[in-house]
Amino acid sequence: MRERERNGVPGVGLALLFIAAGIALGWLGITSAIAQRPVPAVAGGLGIIALVILSFGFFVVAPNQGKVLQFFGSYAGTARTPGLRWANPFYTKRKISLRIRNFETAKLKVNDNRGNPVEIAAVVVWKVVDTAEAAFQVDDYENYVHVQSEAALRAMAMNYPYDPHVAGEVSLTSHTSEISDRLKGEIQERLAKAGVEVIETRMSHMAYAPEIASAMLRKQQAGAVVAARQKIVEGAVGMVENALQMLSEKNIIALDDERKASMVSNLLVVLCSEHSTQPVVNTGTLYH
Repeated sequence: MRERERNGVPGVGLALLFIAAGIALGWLGITSAIAQRPVPAVAGGLGIIALVILSFGFFVVAPNQGKVLQFFGSYAGTARTPGLRWANPFYTKRKISLRIRNFETAKLKVNDNRGNPVEIAAVVVWKVVDTAEAAFQVDDYENYVHVQSEAALRAMAMNYPYDPHVAGEVSLTSHTSEISDRLKGEIQERLAKAGVEVIETRMSHMAYAPEIASAMLRKQQAGAVVAARQKIVEGAVGMVENALQMLSEKNIIALDDERKASMVSNLLVVLCSEHSTQPVVNTGTLYH
């Protein structure tokens, strides 16, 4: 079922015409009753009753709002033009907002693709683009948006790891833009049948579940320490290599392999130690 636009008749001029006709028919009925002319009096009364029935066809459409019109259960169209409108008085009129809306999903507890329990939530921005599908394809389109968005978020989170374990791996924490785009596509695919367009999705909460949060924090800290120590060792090796090269190029001192090994060992201890080292001053000869 697709939306058909049916805005009805502009209602301001028609309302003035109804008021004027009502005044005229009322005057006719009163004067005829006073003059004891039954036929004009009955005609005036029937005319006023008809105007009252026809007046139920007036309705107001607000900006960014649609009125779904039904005639005894059959879909007749949707009025989108703002203002006072008139349509068949036997139409039922259901209001559907076309404004942009947003909501935040509940914090869902799911397992990522490595089996780690994580908590995740997202903000979904959406609006109705087809009032007929929103009104007739699903029972409650607002609840449908909420339920399907949470289902899509849960399914998406299970396909990615929380943290990357190799360089370039797509994860929930390292590729938030890509994850948000993927989530938007997942939700839009589920909500298309309800006449809803997903404008934007953003991750609002991501964390390890409380039962493993402390363990994963220690794991992250250990990884950071290993990475830092690796950088320190790489720098220390470069400095030792540079020192040996400068001593050799400037002929300051000639060292055999044993003394070079000792010097390298001492320099690495000094450069890689976590605490300040205590220097030992050599007051003897080179070998004693």
